[in-house]
Amino acid sequence: MTRTTRRFGLTATFALLPATAFAHAQGDHGYSLLHGLAHPVGGLDHLMAMVLVGVLAWQIGGRARWGLPLLFVSMMAVGGMLGAAGVVIPMFELGIALSVVVLGLLTAFDLRQPLPWAMLAVGLSAIFHGYAHGAEMPASANGLSYASGFLLATALLHASGLVMGMALKAAGNLPARLLGGVAALAGIGLVLGAG
Repeated sequence: MTRTTRRFGLTATFALLPATAFAHAQGDHGYSLLHGLAHPVGGLDHLMAMVLVGVLAWQIGGRARWGLPLLFVSMMAVGGMLGAAGVVIPMFELGIALSVVVLGLLTAFDLRQPLPWAMLAVGLSAIFHGYAHGAEMPASANGLSYASGFLLATALLHASGLVMGMALKAAGNLPARLLGGVAALAGIGLVLGAG
């Protein structure tokens, strides 16, 4: 793991730590944080997309190793705000399913596309995923605490994808590509289910 990747992980973790101080406070802050942490890992679509971002970032290398996860978390926050504000994004479930297909295909074919194209795919994916988190936030949840939870969980899933990418690449190119292919196929199943 490079020094930049470690810095990103530490920065993301420490930026979200103040919200954890609410875990034992009166009110619903602790519930909100835990609910937010659980949401990204509660659905296979979210789980696959967020891990794939880390694997894809590892495949592309260089600035993408910290840039793509940081972009996803940032755009996910924007999507979360849109969802919480009640802005309507039609067929967002289809957008989430398609994001799994696109991220899976990019990983499966190990496309060395220019970073701006990868950023576009990752950023759009993040808006759909964040929107779902914001729109599905429980009415009783504290918004900041809930958002801190799902953003922290997302950053941790990206980090696990980076580690997975490193481990898979150490075994050669094929395992990471197979993972992407399986995820793309699963994504196609999600698209058919969302349609």
